[in-house]
Amino acid sequence: MGKIKIKIVVVALMAALITLMSQATLAYYQAVGKATNVVTSGNIQFIIHETTDQGKEFPKEGVYIVPGDIVSKKVSIESDCEHPFYLRVKMVYGVDSQELPSKDCFKLNIDEENWLLHDGWYYYTGIVNPGETTPNVFSHVEIVGSKVDNSYIGKTLTLTVKAQAVQSENNPINDGNTYTASGWPKEIAE
Repeated sequence: MGKIKIKIVVVALMAALITLMSQATLAYYQAVGKATNVVTSGNIQFIIHETTDQGKEFPKEGVYIVPGDIVSKKVSIESDCEHPFYLRVKMVYGVDSQELPSKDCFKLNIDEENWLLHDGWYYYTGIVNPGETTPNVFSHVEIVGSKVDNSYIGKTLTLTVKAQAVQSENNPINDGNTYTASGWPKEIAE
């Protein structure tokens, strides 16, 4: 019995030594291959514009609606930086601070010529250059009468536009699809 215990201990010691030696070798190669590169890059900044048909800013306090109303709300994004970028937007719908599927209350007239739906986001099909403003993502919102019934009286319906951008310089895309660009942020639950 004593010999078996000694063999197990020797095998365990040999495994520990091999592990230590391989770690030392691994650390050596990591140290040799490591380099420090300093890269300075610019910011990407944009402004989301929400206006009415009359060219006025969409009211921050919202508007009163009844089922079937069509509300003028033009949404576009303006570059506010010196670098071109790819852009995507997402609409988040809600009622009294709870998220809703879009089909429940709102119908948007999305500009499908300039905006492509992919994985829940609308990707602008071009590059937004410095100082440029995109075409409207949509220009009006229809309150779906068959979905907004008396249970919505006194409630607040919300439509939030979220936007994200990634640099287009040195960031190639496949088949002209801007959603294939590198660097899109992962979605985080809020």
